[in-house]
Amino acid sequence: MLSERSSVDIHALHRQGITISEIARRTGHDRKTIRSYLRGDREPGVRKRAAPDVFEPFTEYVTARLIEDPHLWAVTLLDELRPLGFEGSYPSLTRQIRDRSLRPACQACAHVTKRPNAVIEHPPGEETQFDWLELPDAPVQWGYPRKGAYVLVGSLAHSGIWRAAIAPSMDLPHLLAAMTTVLTLLGGLTRVWRFDRMRTVLDPATGDLTAMFSAFAKHHGVQAVACRPRSGNRKGVVEKNNHTAAQRWWRTLPDEITAEQAQTSLERFAARQDGRRRESPTGTTTAAAMRAQERLRPLPPMAFPVVVTEHRTVSRQALIHWRGNRYSVPPELAMATVNVHQHLGADHIEITTTSGAAVARHRLAEPGLGITQRTDQHVTALETIALASAPPGRPHRRKERIPPGPAALAAAQALTGPPAPTATVIDLAAYEQAAKNRNTLT
Repeated sequence: MLSERSSVDIHALHRQGITISEIARRTGHDRKTIRSYLRGDREPGVRKRAAPDVFEPFTEYVTARLIEDPHLWAVTLLDELRPLGFEGSYPSLTRQIRDRSLRPACQACAHVTKRPNAVIEHPPGEETQFDWLELPDAPVQWGYPRKGAYVLVGSLAHSGIWRAAIAPSMDLPHLLAAMTTVLTLLGGLTRVWRFDRMRTVLDPATGDLTAMFSAFAKHHGVQAVACRPRSGNRKGVVEKNNHTAAQRWWRTLPDEITAEQAQTSLERFAARQDGRRRESPTGTTTAAAMRAQERLRPLPPMAFPVVVTEHRTVSRQALIHWRGNRYSVPPELAMATVNVHQHLGADHIEITTTSGAAVARHRLAEPGLGITQRTDQHVTALETIALASAPPGRPHRRKERIPPGPAALAAAQALTGPPAPTATVIDLAAYEQAAKNRNTLT
């Protein structure tokens, strides 16, 4: 099949008196192809089909199915055509659908990407946009239950400045704790918080704010606004920052990093993004320069009273890991599962059993220091149990010879019965010599 450009070229060469053989050599096509296009037997851009058209009987069915479901996979359509007698391959089917333009445009989805978009004005200090970023394949040493990490990203809509906090879960206590961290990193409050329709913010049954999140918003004195259904691009600032964090930070995060080091790395990366260029009504500037226009309100002096609870497995040394440090528990709980409770803004953590019994209370250390905190009672109890459980004597060597003892032999005799009596063997030569000696003496 020749394109329109190639058809024009061969007609121009033919008009110049060049032979068909020479035109074929110059263009790299067969002489019969050149001759058919010059005679008008074939049209540029139209592939010559073999007669008869084997796909023609199935055109009506394929057209009807694709009108019913514009997103129907071609391989599913191929499964439906096989019992009807279609013998072509999958590439043949897709080529026929493409060449015949059988797949219509989906009108239900056209408004998502092809609808007109208006430029939304974001006055300084007006709006902060929040959204969860789900990241798979978290490092194993983080100990996150779903083997993934969640990052809450908060963006100032006017300047595009963003900060983020890593969390092991998206439940409501972790959301409020992550929001507190993000707001502290951003340095203040705007008038409005914007979210998508997440279950921890909106009650799916009533569509109203959940009770605890409503109290959290009242505590900070801001208005919480949720995007309308299927209108997530209303918070496009935070969506773009989510994409940046996933592609430029998470994809290059090393495996050996801890969760606390990852949080520090994320904060540094977000701070470096403050220098990117932004377009403003007065011209090109930087995000940091637009940040100065935000006029954020200060945060409340007291943190919102929320309790973050997570499960931890006690090590054999009666320690649990929490925020990059280790804290002791009674040694009786070694290798058991306990709950760790932290009141937001408090300087201590409480450790309870899964049934709710309190077992330890520790003062919080700076996250990520790698220190170990033990109480005197836990140290004494651990040493007592360790000494009491130590076996007496030396341990056995790998190649030490230990034959069956009296107890094992007695047990074996009980299984096999007493040993059979052995017959007496008499040496005749010795007996005769002894008899001769007695006769000589007498």
